[in-house]
Amino acid sequence: MRLDSLHLVNFRQHADTRIEFGSGLTGIMGPNGSGKSTLLEAIAWSLYGNSAARGTRDTIRRLGAGDGRVPVRVELCFELGGHRYRVIRTLSQADCFLDDNPRPVATTVTGVTDFLERRLGMTRSEFFHTYFTGQKELDVMNAFGPADRARFLSRVLGYDRLDVAQERLRERRRSLVAEATGLRQGMADPAVVRQTLSDTQARLSMARVRAASAERSREGAAAALEALVPEWKAARELRERVQMIRTEVRLGEGELLAAERDSRRISKELEQVGEALKALDALQREIEPLSGTGAALEEMEMLARADARRQTLLDRLRNLATEDATLAERAAQLETAPLMVAEAERRVLDVREELVRVEKDLEVRRTEWARDLQEAQTRRGDLRTQYTDLLAQRSTLMELGSDSPCPTCGRPLGNNFDSVLSQVNEKLEMVRVDGNYYRQRVEQLTPLPSPIVTAEEVRRGLQDEWQLAERRLQRIRTAVSEGGAVAEQRARLALRVNEATEALSLLPAGYDAVRHSVLRESATRLAVLEKKIASLAAVAGRGDALRQEFDTVCKATDGLRERLRLFGESLAELSQSDARHDEVKKRYQDAETRFRQCELDAVAAAGEAARATEASSAAENAAKELGERQTRLDVLETDRKLHDELDRAFSEIRMDLNSRVRPELSEISSGLLSELTDGRYKALEFDDDYRMLVVDDEDQKPVISGGEEDLCNLVLRLSISQMIADRAGQVFSLLILDEIFGSLDESRRNNVVELLRKLHERFAQVIVITHIDQVREGLDRVLQLRFDEASRSSVVETVR
Repeated sequence: MRLDSLHLVNFRQHADTRIEFGSGLTGIMGPNGSGKSTLLEAIAWSLYGNSAARGTRDTIRRLGAGDGRVPVRVELCFELGGHRYRVIRTLSQADCFLDDNPRPVATTVTGVTDFLERRLGMTRSEFFHTYFTGQKELDVMNAFGPADRARFLSRVLGYDRLDVAQERLRERRRSLVAEATGLRQGMADPAVVRQTLSDTQARLSMARVRAASAERSREGAAAALEALVPEWKAARELRERVQMIRTEVRLGEGELLAAERDSRRISKELEQVGEALKALDALQREIEPLSGTGAALEEMEMLARADARRQTLLDRLRNLATEDATLAERAAQLETAPLMVAEAERRVLDVREELVRVEKDLEVRRTEWARDLQEAQTRRGDLRTQYTDLLAQRSTLMELGSDSPCPTCGRPLGNNFDSVLSQVNEKLEMVRVDGNYYRQRVEQLTPLPSPIVTAEEVRRGLQDEWQLAERRLQRIRTAVSEGGAVAEQRARLALRVNEATEALSLLPAGYDAVRHSVLRESATRLAVLEKKIASLAAVAGRGDALRQEFDTVCKATDGLRERLRLFGESLAELSQSDARHDEVKKRYQDAETRFRQCELDAVAAAGEAARATEASSAAENAAKELGERQTRLDVLETDRKLHDELDRAFSEIRMDLNSRVRPELSEISSGLLSELTDGRYKALEFDDDYRMLVVDDEDQKPVISGGEEDLCNLVLRLSISQMIADRAGQVFSLLILDEIFGSLDESRRNNVVELLRKLHERFAQVIVITHIDQVREGLDRVLQLRFDEASRSSVVETVR
């Protein structure tokens, strides 16, 4: 793998950074927080997505980039296996282009990650253990104990996947054993199953015999019942005919009684008709003197209405005279109102102008006071928040000391701790002094100033005075308009007086209240007599209809008597039907009872046969299930034995791989060591605890000097990376070292740089990221990074 270029847009500290990578030993240098390690994070993020970045996707966007709509973009170009790849990744999209094809070979965030992982042949963890070497990773083996060293090598080489596979295999074996145990516990006794099957089959045979016998009995009872049906039907029809005749007799007797009652009623009503005719003659003689009362009463009623109308008009004339006198008095009072309008209007305008002037002056003063108070409160709140943040920052610095993370890049401060702590204390003191000032300023501005209070009192007085003047002007204007209304009202009153006087002159006279009372009494007596006459006339008018109805009732009575005689003769002929009906009914009910009993016996026998069939089927199913369980148990036992063999095979494979690790690691390390030392040291071996032993003149000796330790640590780290790359099928041509000089002194730093220069033939690209300026001279190419405070972003410059 060979890196060609990298372009970052709004990624961490980088607003718009472009880097072209070349061959040889390249150094990316700059102080802490300048964005050096961010370049490596961007490379990993472009290849493996969010899982390779620190924090969440929301923290990737540059802090000074504005709102959340500003795009984040990383473009990486690299060569691998004779092909050129270009990867473009944003927070929500990714594309990968192959060679010069304008169409992407992979799209979407997960699609590009899966495609590159297959092409690289490495997971994210394997990729970092191969091409990347971070801080404190050169002496990674020395940090572990003997057992941990072996486990570390097994993990980075991917052998731990055998453990995962073996554990899954063992889990499957445990589930097989558990399933087999459950099957055994749930299996029935075979002897019991066979006995149950035999018993149920015998029970089924007997039940079928009983069911056949019961069905034959039911069929015989049904035939006997069917033979009695015609005789029973004839007996019922005869019984129904007798009952129908008896019902007709009862109905005829009831109708005869009703006809006799109607005959007596009609005779009585005919007597009433004769009496009504006699009374009607006497009333006709009594009503003749009252025949003219109606016309006289109608005329007197008209004169009474005219007299009531006259009294109403006289009352109205008196009321109109009183109202006109009141309006005349009000008109005299309103004559001076028009002269007062102009003076009241001038007063309202003068007071209004003075009120507007006072309100404008008050508004200006209140605005200035509110602005000063709001500014002081806002500034005090900001200083409180800043003071709290600075206290928390100082507390963190005091607690962690020189290991405190840098506020910009997150790396330990180290020697910069005292200067950073001093800056925080200075800011705290400055914020405290400013806070006291603004607190006093807020307390001073909180109450309303006395000029504003005085102006508000003046404004309230002018508002009251203006409202009084407005109300007085309104009253005067109302009085002016009321003067015209009073004149119109008096004119309308005059018209109403004339109309009432004219209507009074047209009313007739001659009303007599005594005669009116006498006529009313006569009219009342006449109405009573007319009502009686009408009632008696209605009774007398029914005479002819009653006589016709009496003749009809007499004929109906004779017909009913003849009909009852005929029904009596029919009943005498059918008197023997009840005895015959009871005898046939008894024989039919006995046959029906026997049939019902046989039918119940047949149903019970069929139910018993059905239950016996179900029991036999259940026994057969139990036998079948027993066979299936035994077959499944045999399969599980075979699978368990197979998993036992696989478990032993995995253990042997892991032991074989572990036995090969040390020889293979020693072989690769020896080749690198001989190449880096120009053949002085020809071999690097490892004891059982994976401690390094240098072979010098056929003698093994432990690593003692600092130079030898740096050399061997680098060789070991490169050997492990080479083994991972070989297993992934990749050529190990790229090496990236991030801050590996921080824990080394100056001489050991120079030793490591010299070793890296000797690796040029093996590695086409070696990239070193460091903030140590002493290693600058040993590098082929230097990219200098710094953080620009003005743009709040990282800037990259090519030094050479």
